Amino acid sequence: MSRYRPPQHPSRQRGSKFITPRGAQRLKDELDHLWRVLRPQVTQAVQEAAAQGDRSENAEYIYGKRQLREIDRRVRFLRQRLDGMVIVSQPPSDSSKVFFGAWVTLEDDSGAESEYRIVGPDEFDAAQGYISMDSPLGRALLRKGLDEEVRVEVPGGVKTYVITAVRYEPAEDA
Repeated sequence: MSRYRPPQHPSRQRGSKFITPRGAQRLKDELDHLWRVLRPQVTQAVQEAAAQGDRSENAEYIYGKRQLREIDRRVRFLRQRLDGMVIVSQPPSDSSKVFFGAWVTLEDDSGAESEYRIVGPDEFDAAQGYISMDSPLGRALLRKGLDEEVRVEVPGGVKTYVITAVRYEPAEDA
């Protein structure tokens, strides 16, 4: 069995290409840290380990080379990902509907409320209430308006929500 994997078609790559300004900055900061700080440190450690002699049984050398491969893989991914990103910094013209970047307040059948922000796949964070626009709930919410009912299939069945509020943050806070 070979390790060859055919290149993915751009439309089948990981998720949507939309990102908030804050999310884009976070990815750029990670790329900068990996390339300018972490990679030079690991490269120096590998050089020092290589200078000790026999590389075949040198754990520091082997581990350092593995770290370099992981860093390089992440750097390649971030560069490719950032290359085609669309940074969305302005709210849509119709702010009564749910689009990318919206904060949406939902009420479920039991009356419990929850608030989510629709973000790109690189930014989702359940602890902060950020959900990906590619998630089942995110897809169901897009283009819906206030007081509309949304049905989402979850592992336990189908959940129904009502949109009780839609808001957008100013660009400098996003």
